[in-house]
Amino acid sequence: MQNIKKIAALETFPVRHPVLRADKSIDSCHFDGDNLETTSHFGLFDKNNIIGVISIFEAKNNLFAAEKQYQIRGMAVLKQYQKKGFGEKLILNSEKHCMDQKANLIWFNARKEAIGFYEKMGYQVKGLPFEILGVGEHVVMFKKMSDE
Repeated sequence: MQNIKKIAALETFPVRHPVLRADKSIDSCHFDGDNLETTSHFGLFDKNNIIGVISIFEAKNNLFAAEKQYQIRGMAVLKQYQKKGFGEKLILNSEKHCMDQKANLIWFNARKEAIGFYEKMGYQVKGLPFEILGVGEHVVMFKKMSDE
């Protein structure tokens, strides 16, 4: 039985670290803005074990004109739970949260290998691929939540 609940930024580290920053220190799991009041973190739990995380930041990207934008960061599911629909559950929960906040648009920097996953969920690529130093190649992806 899985459930998603709001968690503290620090609670994301046991999933962020092995999935997103395995070759770096645990400190690299802290993102700027993690502790802002406008940032929300969600954990996906299987029984009492955290198996997936996602963070949602109120953040404007100048590539988009939308008024109220949210950025997804730190989306991760532990390796043994990947490709079982858990990432999709986290994204859908995040979209609902953003809609509740009256978001016009959700955007994020997606790793190259995750583009197909997000496209299946209705996200589109914007612009050209770029490198995040020490992390790898990414593209900006987005989904409009309302017409503006």
